[in-house]
Amino acid sequence: MPVKRRQQASAPMTAEDQLLLLQSQALAEEEAAKMKGEMLTRFLKDKLAKEERNSTLNLHKISTQWRAVLREAKDKELRKDIAILSQTFARVMDCKDSVIESLVTDLEEAEAQHARALSSHLHNVDRLLQLQRCRLACLEEGYDIQLEALKAEFETERYQGWGGGQQRHPYVCPGAERAHSPAQMAVASLGTSPPLSHGALTPCSAAP
Repeated sequence: MPVKRRQQASAPMTAEDQLLLLQSQALAEEEAAKMKGEMLTRFLKDKLAKEERNSTLNLHKISTQWRAVLREAKDKELRKDIAILSQTFARVMDCKDSVIESLVTDLEEAEAQHARALSSHLHNVDRLLQLQRCRLACLEEGYDIQLEALKAEFETERYQGWGGGQQRHPYVCPGAERAHSPAQMAVASLGTSPPLSHGALTPCSAAP
């Protein structure tokens, strides 16, 4: 076979053979260029698709990492805010506790003061009631003594009137006006009406 090729190559080519050879070479080059273009296009399409997939994946990774970074930053910010709010709340609670303790102390002092004032008032009222009872007892005792003395004086005057031999009648004349004795007037001023005996009445001359 190599000998034959050498023999053919060494043989002179005609113009038609050269034209056919050139056409075949041109067709081969065209097909090769076309295949190369198709391969290049396919390669570029595959590369583009791969890049798109990688871009999507990288974008997802970047988004995930960025979210993690944002989450961490927000977490730090929120923790800082929570610490500040916790301190503020603790200060407010301390202030309110101190105010409540102060109010409780004031209330206890006011209740103790009220209890002392009420106890003193009740003690004074008891003393006043005791003094009033003593005063009423003394007045009642003096009243009874004076009443007994006036009764005794009245009885003495009545018996003296009977002993004088004067005639008494059980009825009193409507028109008779006679001054009572000082004992009777004293008894009347005390609010006690002494029982009128037959000796203290003015006898009616026309009595049956």
